[in-house]
Amino acid sequence: MRDEELITKKELLERTGISYGQLYRWKRKQLIPESWFIRKATFTGQETFFPKEKILKRVQAISEMKDNLSLDELAEKFSPRAVTKIVLTEQELLDQNIVSEATLIIFKELAAKVNEFRFDDLLTLSILDQMLKSGQMNRFEAQDLLDVLKKNSSKIYDKNGCLYFVRKMGVSIVFITEEDVAVYLDEHAKLIGKQRISAHMERLKAVIERTDPSDKNREDLRK
Repeated sequence: MRDEELITKKELLERTGISYGQLYRWKRKQLIPESWFIRKATFTGQETFFPKEKILKRVQAISEMKDNLSLDELAEKFSPRAVTKIVLTEQELLDQNIVSEATLIIFKELAAKVNEFRFDDLLTLSILDQMLKSGQMNRFEAQDLLDVLKKNSSKIYDKNGCLYFVRKMGVSIVFITEEDVAVYLDEHAKLIGKQRISAHMERLKAVIERTDPSDKNREDLRK
């Protein structure tokens, strides 16, 4: 998986036309996550960078909605915790092509036989679906993924956390880090998959919020 492309603060302000004051007011109001302000050393000293795709989309969304919603209302809308209110039925999951029926069957066999799914479940289902379809994981390894996500995913909604899937000598392990950090493995272990939780959450939320279930151009969750 490629690293996220970054954009400098100066480039962001020039490209979007927003002011320094607006940017940091939106930060104080939590419209833009603290974790997106990335301080890095450059040849001129310390400079602030942002994940390019995320920040450009967020600034565009804020600019389009700020005339109709207050900053507090926008903060609620963009809050990572806002997703906890999302609940979908099994039929809605299938109708919106969020996961395949095969993945849903595996989830219900291994995790919970339910007909309504909270966002924790939806995130777990979506990541499992992606890893099964890509061939990174088989159904016999799915239990570890389900266990670690069920216990920990909601704790890092507002963090820059990553999920790692490692295999060593045929034995698999799944773990989550609170931040996107470098992970060093021994020579016999192989990193099979890595998922940025926040990025996957945003893509999943965007899919769910699209109102037309027949839309064939919805964002691909497998990226």
